[in-house]
Amino acid sequence: MATATGGGGCCCGGRFVLQVLRGRWFMMFASFLIMAGAGATYLFGVYSKDIKSTLGYDQSTLNLLSSCKDLGANVGVLPGLIAEVAPTWLVLLIGSAMNFAGYFLIWLAVTRRIPRLTVWQMCVYICVGANSQNFANTGSLVTCVKNFPENRGIMLGLMKGFVGLSGAMMTQIYFAIYGDDSKSLILLIEWLPAVISIVFVYTIRPMKLSTHPNELKVSFSHWAYVASAVAVCALTFLPLGIAVREEWAAWKQRKAQQPIADDDDGSSAAHDLEIHATDQPKQEEQEGANPNDQIERSNTNNTSCCADVFKPPQRGADYTIMQALLSLDMITLFVATFCGLGCSLTAVDNLGQIGEPLGYPQHTIGTFVSLVSVSNYFGRVFAGVVSEIIYEKWKVPRPVIMMLSLIMSGVGDLLVAFPAPGSVYIASLLIGFSYGAQLTLLFIIISELFGLKHYSTLFNCGQLASPLGSYILNVLVVGRLYDQEATRQLAARGLTRSALKELTCIGKRCYRLSFGILAGVNAFGALVLLVLVMRTGKYYQGDIYKRYGDQKMAENEKRIALSNANVNDPEDVKGRK
Repeated sequence: MATATGGGGCCCGGRFVLQVLRGRWFMMFASFLIMAGAGATYLFGVYSKDIKSTLGYDQSTLNLLSSCKDLGANVGVLPGLIAEVAPTWLVLLIGSAMNFAGYFLIWLAVTRRIPRLTVWQMCVYICVGANSQNFANTGSLVTCVKNFPENRGIMLGLMKGFVGLSGAMMTQIYFAIYGDDSKSLILLIEWLPAVISIVFVYTIRPMKLSTHPNELKVSFSHWAYVASAVAVCALTFLPLGIAVREEWAAWKQRKAQQPIADDDDGSSAAHDLEIHATDQPKQEEQEGANPNDQIERSNTNNTSCCADVFKPPQRGADYTIMQALLSLDMITLFVATFCGLGCSLTAVDNLGQIGEPLGYPQHTIGTFVSLVSVSNYFGRVFAGVVSEIIYEKWKVPRPVIMMLSLIMSGVGDLLVAFPAPGSVYIASLLIGFSYGAQLTLLFIIISELFGLKHYSTLFNCGQLASPLGSYILNVLVVGRLYDQEATRQLAARGLTRSALKELTCIGKRCYRLSFGILAGVNAFGALVLLVLVMRTGKYYQGDIYKRYGDQKMAENEKRIALSNANVNDPEDVKGRK
């Protein structure tokens, strides 16, 4: 008897472990890990100096390379379209292969293990490596949002927060493994994100909705870096505890709901379920005037992505791709994204060069990047979690918070344009926080205004403006003005460009005019968002998540009724009759 009991306990324990591994909470944990490795593009400022010195680039050429990186990181239409027709595991595998190939070739070029690559080849390789981030975003982020639709703001904030935090995490890991060798950071970027995606490739998948009642400047030694890397990785694995806790609550609820009545009670429950199923169409007819029912009907009517392009449904319903792209709301978001994210990306990409003209030592570049990454994380979490709380309590529209984040970014740009001692540290915090908040709010707003049916494509289309803004502001404004000032300084010293391999500018004037322009562009983007605030103010005064809550409640009621009837499929109910 004891042996049988022990065997039963082992069997139940094994089933619980399988439930955890197959549950949506463990899927959320795996998504966090994938996103924690998907922020390699924010580390460009750490190794850009090596690219510039090894390959002899001027600032405009280096900024062209960073713009190609931003282009790859933000043009995610291809993974979005692939995700519409292909399983999630294929999307993640394609991203892993692209990440490995792109950054591996860059590492070979920087370490001079292959002949010197042309500029266009470097641009292609870094674009391919950065584009892998979109496959990780589309595969894990979109799936996680669809599995938690009623908490999408919090989920998006946490997931994009891990992307922002990944810069600081990977910096500490690279210091712990490779020491102060920034070229080896490219090697870490090449293999670590690919390995994470491959390990969890079958964990990330869409699941049915279910719930339970309780568901709601300093010098370091090498060993210090090892300890900090271990601490960061340990914090990264904390969500695993949430996954186990939530699945344990669901497990206990399921065990408590196991049928203890006789067959007559089971037949009665089955009969009640069948009556409920036959009465449901009548109830839907009586509730036809409900706005949520109208949204559902509009979703089923708009089956073609090109049908009724200029007759979009209500905000919050499932738009077709063309309806969303041609709507005034999306165009307004596009312009604001061009201004806000374009300026933020430009500032982040130039962190590796901003410190040198202002007299900061070279080792502080890693500090700037870490500050941006940590504040980026808090900005994303704030935009997701805190903005959700603000909306629930005071119905503050998301575009209002996005508008404030652009103003914050403009203040950071002014601190670089008119620097004071230590101002770059404060600017790094402001720009990083603003960038994280903007990107997360963009994804949340798109899901709230245009629905989730084509979300994998729409959220990738929504961020297309940021690489365009990065190219114009980074290459044509910041890079060109930097090179002009550096050339002027060379001429004042009686030298020419050919006399030096690397073109360097020194002094406060190097970024004064360019970052003053960035501050003005951020101010213009905030004014554009004011238009979106006025257009969507009435929509945000209602309950934008009500229909997802109703859907989840109906699914739970159906599952509980089936469990009480001791059937596994609704068709079994009819079979009993």
